[in-house]
Amino acid sequence: MARIRQKTLSHIFKQPLKKPENPMNTNETTQPCIGVIFLGRKRPGFDMDWGSAMEKRVRDVLQTLPCRIAEPPEKVMDEDTLRGAMKSFGDRRIEALVVLQGTMGDARLSQSVAQMWRDPVVIWATPENQSGDMISSCSLVGTHNWGSVLRQLGHPFELVYGTPEEDGTQRQFAEAINIALTCRRLRNTRLGLVGGQAPGYFAMAADTFVTYRALGAQTQSYSLIEFDNIVRVISDREIADDIGRFKALGIPHKDTTDADLPMASRLYLAMRACLDNERLDALTVRCWPEMAAHFGQWPYAGIARLLDEGRAVACEGDADGALTTLIGKHLGMGPCYITDWLEHDHRTITTWHIGAAPTSFCPPAGQPGGPRLAKHFNIRKPAVFEATLLEDMPVTIARFWRCDGKYLVTAREGRTIKPRRHLKATNSLVEMTAVDPMVWFDTLIHEGMPHHALVFRGHHEALLRRFARTMQMQFI
Repeated sequence: MARIRQKTLSHIFKQPLKKPENPMNTNETTQPCIGVIFLGRKRPGFDMDWGSAMEKRVRDVLQTLPCRIAEPPEKVMDEDTLRGAMKSFGDRRIEALVVLQGTMGDARLSQSVAQMWRDPVVIWATPENQSGDMISSCSLVGTHNWGSVLRQLGHPFELVYGTPEEDGTQRQFAEAINIALTCRRLRNTRLGLVGGQAPGYFAMAADTFVTYRALGAQTQSYSLIEFDNIVRVISDREIADDIGRFKALGIPHKDTTDADLPMASRLYLAMRACLDNERLDALTVRCWPEMAAHFGQWPYAGIARLLDEGRAVACEGDADGALTTLIGKHLGMGPCYITDWLEHDHRTITTWHIGAAPTSFCPPAGQPGGPRLAKHFNIRKPAVFEATLLEDMPVTIARFWRCDGKYLVTAREGRTIKPRRHLKATNSLVEMTAVDPMVWFDTLIHEGMPHHALVFRGHHEALLRRFARTMQMQFI
């Protein structure tokens, strides 16, 4: 039997950083527990041997996943056995639920599952036996029925169909699980906002109530004074240790010196401490215009470092930008580069920003285009990473945002190409694959999209469309 390729699943099942001091946070575990129900039948029907063999094949594949699999102690066939199964799952603290019919089971249980499991359900249908003239399982028929019931109940679900050993089926399943996990984790998310949004950028402001109603996430605000208190209590020893770690990255100076490193480390460590000590899953800071004047430096090198470490951080008080970063992380899309949409034509978009791109998006330090520690292009204070994104890199430009009291989502795919000219700070040119940027931009601005776009490495449009559907968000 073909095993699941680690290239396919290693990034899809990548989990958030562990938070061992917060046992109630569902973002904690590095290996999520997935509950799996194989629906049985009270009376024989169809090809029971085929159904049993298919269940074994699915079970064998599930055991290869980088997660924990929980099965109920008794086969689920009716209301009593379903209740027993869900109780056992509660004891195991499962984070996602899969229902599979090796042979078509009792569809009356669909409503019960919806009542007992409020998060998205993953329903998996397996193929028929291709030999002989008798139908063997009706798995897809039964799953179709469940899906139609769940939809009309208004209960979110994800569909998987295919032979368990096939790469395409495995990808469907992995993405479905990650969508379900992300929806569940958003309901336990804490977003931190330091200082509000940048002046005049009202569309980036947080909305505590819309965000909670739509995602389940809570929003906590902190003043710049509170953040300053965190900055000041970091010890000189911590600063010295972090400077050593930063120097090990090998990032050269452009127009800065080693004398600029202590405050750059202090701001980085303060943001990290804010995330950890406040139990935040995502953070955005109003860096502009106060921080450079108050601290003598910008926090952008620190933001870039945090993004490379897998933290969800955004600049300029962009609340939904931070949540977009977190969603991408949970979906296995990796870190992102938060950028302005500087200019476009009918084929390309120039993405440019302040100098906080993850170094993993850039050539290695010391090579042309690689990151250099520099002063801000406009207000000449440190510390930013000046770099040009790697060329010929598949990317997805995406964004979640609020408008008219609801969340909207957009995503399109492209590839980075050589920029037409050098730009200070972070620079890249993206050639779009299947959309006219001028038409797309006109659509987005009329839908109220804030001015930050987010660039993820790889192509993820189809995944984000699935996620938007599950979350009942409009995809633009």
